[in-house]
Amino acid sequence: PTIDILINNAGVMACPYSKTEDGFEMQFGVNHLAHFLLTNLLLDRLKEAPTARIVTVSSTAHRRAKGINFDDLNSEKSYVPFVAYGQSKLANILFTRSLAKRLAGTSVIANCLHPGGVRTELVQHVISGIHRKILYFLVTPLIFMFTKSPSEGAQTTIYCAVDEAVEGVSGKYFKDCKVAAPNTEAAVDDDMAERLWKVSAELVKL
Repeated sequence: PTIDILINNAGVMACPYSKTEDGFEMQFGVNHLAHFLLTNLLLDRLKEAPTARIVTVSSTAHRRAKGINFDDLNSEKSYVPFVAYGQSKLANILFTRSLAKRLAGTSVIANCLHPGGVRTELVQHVISGIHRKILYFLVTPLIFMFTKSPSEGAQTTIYCAVDEAVEGVSGKYFKDCKVAAPNTEAAVDDDMAERLWKVSAELVKL
């Protein structure tokens, strides 16, 4: 069967340092390499569809990374949870840029997006235990004022996946259902994007 839409949405955020079964730093492995590998394995099925879309959920948190630290991708020398998260989200954007170039001339487009602050368990590692419960109780009114419900948070993903306005648009970063500029120059560095692609392909043995 063909595939019309692929949404790369799996993710972890600011978790304690750990590695995947394959030996990759957890956030880089789950948030980037897993999407990179899955997408490449499904490309032929996507190309068989009359039109197809690849949507990768990134985050405005990519601004926390100044670039991809190729000398320490697994954060073995230094691990700052939110910096590692930012690097994985930057990788999502760079991956999308390189992927879109490789898909030029095909029926497949690829875009990425920032969903906004969404009330999900993604934040479970940020504050844990009793402190998390106390803080959640104190700031719950603010949380509901400044964050989105899961349904609201899904809207830009859905927009990129099915809206007619996105037809023919590829390699872009979306926010609030429209094209937006990434928060850092590193996110539009095509040399870095190409290097990340090559390194990622080697790491997942493509």
